[in-house]
Amino acid sequence: MSEHDHLIAMLNRLKLTALRDQLDSLIDEAGRRELTIRESLALFCEREIARRDQRRIDMGFGLARFPFVRELAGFDFAAQPSLDKAQIREIASGRFIANGEAVLFLGPPGVGKTHLAVAIGREAIVAGYSVLFSPATTLVAQLAKAHADGRLEEKLLHYTKPKLLIVDELGYLPFEPDAAHLFFQLVSRRYEKGAMLVTSNRAVGEWGSVFGDPVVATAILDRLLHHSHVVTIRGDSYRLREKRRSGLLQKPAAAPQPTTA
Repeated sequence: MSEHDHLIAMLNRLKLTALRDQLDSLIDEAGRRELTIRESLALFCEREIARRDQRRIDMGFGLARFPFVRELAGFDFAAQPSLDKAQIREIASGRFIANGEAVLFLGPPGVGKTHLAVAIGREAIVAGYSVLFSPATTLVAQLAKAHADGRLEEKLLHYTKPKLLIVDELGYLPFEPDAAHLFFQLVSRRYEKGAMLVTSNRAVGEWGSVFGDPVVATAILDRLLHHSHVVTIRGDSYRLREKRRSGLLQKPAAAPQPTTA
């Protein structure tokens, strides 16, 4: 076995795949930059860590089940003046995840709640947190099915494990009373242990009708609001604004004025 093959075999055994794949170019780079042995070793380690970090991040994005790719840099804060950019950046820092707190994004459809939720979820994965995104209707349907199949504990564990659980569009459809109790169990499991980010088109005062049970709604809110950051977005819908710009939505024409003889 040649010296090169022996080195490749050792790198394989140590699972240093970035070093293995970039070995010749890294050695050339170290020589070109006239790095010392210590500096060369630091360069090799940096490349290996970068590869592992990227692999972890890519895996995290896949496991999170985001519906689309959105970045915080792409959010149009100028179009939503009710938002405090500094507050959103603080939330995106992930401190609320480390503290097991809740974030609520409240506002009408189309104002960017899901965009922010996905962007914050992606930032969390880059920072090293596990994330799971689920539409509220899907989450509740899965809990109800697991309950009927006698696998509720298993499904609750699935939704309890991630450091951040994002529940999107809570309130678009009302819950069945039994489903509200199941959601309460999940919120209780995550309370002060795992962070939650919830988007909703309904003010918290309307959640009684969303859950179909004011008592359960109060119990859920009691836990969600105890350690929480509530962000209310009062701007216009991005989607409607784009349709107006493109001419798809026209203002109603003025009624014709009666003519005088």
